[in-house]
Amino acid sequence: MRKRLWEEMLSDNDKLVINKGGYGKSRGLGENPLIVVIDVQYNYVGEDKPIGEQLDEWPSGGGEVGWRAVDRIKELLDLGRKNNVPIMYTRNVQKDIKFDSFSGKTNRNQAKYIDGHKGTMIVDEIAPTENDLVLDKAYASAFYGTPLLSWLVKMGIDSLIIVGGSTSGCVRATSVDAVSRNFKVAVVEDCVYDRIELSHKAGLLDLWMKYTDVINLEEVSDYINNLR
Repeated sequence: MRKRLWEEMLSDNDKLVINKGGYGKSRGLGENPLIVVIDVQYNYVGEDKPIGEQLDEWPSGGGEVGWRAVDRIKELLDLGRKNNVPIMYTRNVQKDIKFDSFSGKTNRNQAKYIDGHKGTMIVDEIAPTENDLVLDKAYASAFYGTPLLSWLVKMGIDSLIIVGGSTSGCVRATSVDAVSRNFKVAVVEDCVYDRIELSHKAGLLDLWMKYTDVINLEEVSDYINNLR
């Protein structure tokens, strides 16, 4: 078995808990997946530089780590479109900063997070096509206060393939809410990113242990290529 990103963080007791508890079993994916691209916007990707060098301009940006994930997300989207797998993007945007649930926890220029600013736009490298869905949200989970569940039912979706950022924030919240609604979920570990390395690894560990499958781009590509 391949080594997982979070293994170096685990104590002997942690490994015992996982082993004895039987955590991390695969749920698998179904026959009608949707690729969900979470918040790959300029605000949250930033510039293709080491993260510390771009924080003055993009305080919520992931920097070069985010952009390497974008490169792999593009590969996945190209494959998905080739195999007629539907794609949905989410954007975290605010119409009025008074209702921004994140602003109270940060010290940043809030104007960049109002709809219409460049920072709220999905990065050009993986911009949606006319056939893709785009869902605006104001909270971490793509399910909260949005029509997402209704869309999934209408489309007959049984599985979500989740990519984007941040791993410990909107990816995790959306994944947990999807599993809670009885969808099968896979988070693609090399197509998600976070500003904090510890949060990234711990988020993936938590999702793998209790909620979702955590697979890589090669594994999800095999799955898509073998869909009926």
